[in-house]
Amino acid sequence: MDVRAYLDRIDYNGPPAPTAETLRALHRQHMLTVPFENLDISLGREIVLDPERFVEKVVRQRRGGFCYELNGAFATLLTAAGYGVTLLSARVANAGGIASKEFDHLTLRIDLEESWLADVGFGDNFLEPLRLTTGIEQPDPVGTFRFVEAGQCWRLEVRQPDGSWRLQYDFSLQPRQLFEFAGMCHYHQTSPDSHFTRNRICSLATPNGRVTLSGMRLITTSNGRKEETLLSTDAEWHSALRDHFGIALGQGAQSGRRR
Repeated sequence: MDVRAYLDRIDYNGPPAPTAETLRALHRQHMLTVPFENLDISLGREIVLDPERFVEKVVRQRRGGFCYELNGAFATLLTAAGYGVTLLSARVANAGGIASKEFDHLTLRIDLEESWLADVGFGDNFLEPLRLTTGIEQPDPVGTFRFVEAGQCWRLEVRQPDGSWRLQYDFSLQPRQLFEFAGMCHYHQTSPDSHFTRNRICSLATPNGRVTLSGMRLITTSNGRKEETLLSTDAEWHSALRDHFGIALGQGAQSGRRR
């Protein structure tokens, strides 16, 4: 893999030496430059669990992807740079705090002098990796996170404005192989029950917040202030996609708005 091309894609100019400081920088830059998006699903383009295709999409095509693609590509970069990387299966919590099926989400364990949880494929999530340890609260520009052990599972929780804690997802430390995620990857691309088939989304962290294109809504958050614009035409949608995320899908790719 062309490590330097990947580093250029995420605007990282330093050496990728496997240290905690570098891991934090790489993770943050990935979150700020590579969007979480599901645009290929509505275009009928199959997403295959192939690290080379992940990297091609992110680096050469300058696109984003969803969890399997983004964390798969990031794992490929880190492995090439000498990091110890383990794929983990996570179960995402719904609004009621109920976790989904196994392999619903791909996240990463990184082993240096300490172990870290890295995740550049969850959308609105921590900007920098978290120490994989319990009993501490870990502040991040996005919020405050913690891990809680629950039997064989670990719970990733984020503090809410009222001081309570909300489950993001739970996961085990059992090492996984990429092919094990194939069933859920197919489900998310094809099932009418998958939220990825029901709405087109493209979302990217910014230094002060986040910008999201959800359906025909352009949502920007900066320093806690949220603004929403309803787009009315396909041309406006493509312009927003290009201007905020650097993505040009080309002619014939419709916005997916309801007529």
